[in-house]
Amino acid sequence: MFAPEGEVWQSIPEFNILAQNITVPGFSPLFPSAHCTSEGTICQLVTGEAEINAASTISALAHSPLFDLTKTYFLIAGIAGVNPKVATVGSVTFARYAIQVALQYEIDAREKPDNFSTGYIPQGSFAPDQYPLSIYGTEVFEVNDALRQVALGFTSNVTLNDSTTAQETRALYATTPSFAPGANPAGPSIIACDTSTSDVYFSGDLLGETFENTTKLFTNGTGVYCTTQQEDNATLEALLRASIGGLVDFSRIIIMRSGSNFDRPYAGQSAVDHLFGPSAAFEPSLVNLYIAGVKVVEGIIEGWAERFEEGVKAMNYVGDIFGSLGGQPDFGPGSVFGGQAASRKRGLKRVAWK
Repeated sequence: MFAPEGEVWQSIPEFNILAQNITVPGFSPLFPSAHCTSEGTICQLVTGEAEINAASTISALAHSPLFDLTKTYFLIAGIAGVNPKVATVGSVTFARYAIQVALQYEIDAREKPDNFSTGYIPQGSFAPDQYPLSIYGTEVFEVNDALRQVALGFTSNVTLNDSTTAQETRALYATTPSFAPGANPAGPSIIACDTSTSDVYFSGDLLGETFENTTKLFTNGTGVYCTTQQEDNATLEALLRASIGGLVDFSRIIIMRSGSNFDRPYAGQSAVDHLFGPSAAFEPSLVNLYIAGVKVVEGIIEGWAERFEEGVKAMNYVGDIFGSLGGQPDFGPGSVFGGQAASRKRGLKRVAWK
């Protein structure tokens, strides 16, 4: 999503993604090229940060005539804030759900009703604990859990990078019992938990708890909020639309996020000091994207003919809150297409543009 996340994959011994540098119309002006190995089996792109950049870049990729992506596996590899109730800094997480937590009504907390726990209210609803009644379609995505389990298996024995700064920061969270996972002196690990998307880079206990609750609410109690980032729902929406059009396979997506910092302060630290303080594990989290991610990439390449070319069959629902790819979402109000896939021909008509 930004330069350091891309650079950590360059100059590695396993493969050379700089063998081909392909300029793609529609990519970010800051990151105009896809980088590929000489045979073109592994490629990398940098989307640019936040939702608009991510959606624009991935849409440009999906509709580019330069690539055939119909059997491509997509590894979203980025750093994130991490919830100390679930994981610690430096850890690498693999998500099943991505939740667009800030797609809600918002009242400044200083003006919220006394009986509201937060100033965030799901759209179309009248209280923070009501499911949104006005749905845009990007609130929740669910990816292939069987593929996620494969990725967890590939990375189960890796030794993740750590730092003295990260260790010292963990120790500060040890006085809060609910933060025991974040304070774990054993250091970073591989974890299965879910991710939240928000263009706003937030800090503090109250917003952290608010979006924990949003994650549970939007996923009907199934999602476990552990990381926060700015792009994934936008990336997934672009890939979902491409999947409707037959350009990609949405069941071939892996969401991998490493924890560069905690999403809330330790006991006694202010939200402002936490927000503007140094990142607890910026460098280790970047290195760990490579340490864990390269095992996933190599595993897919090495097992291509036997397992991955034909795809990993999903046993769970895969898609968006609308049910656009068919089936019934296990969150939200149910498919708006009656369980059938949305037809890319539905509603098409000829328009004379002037």
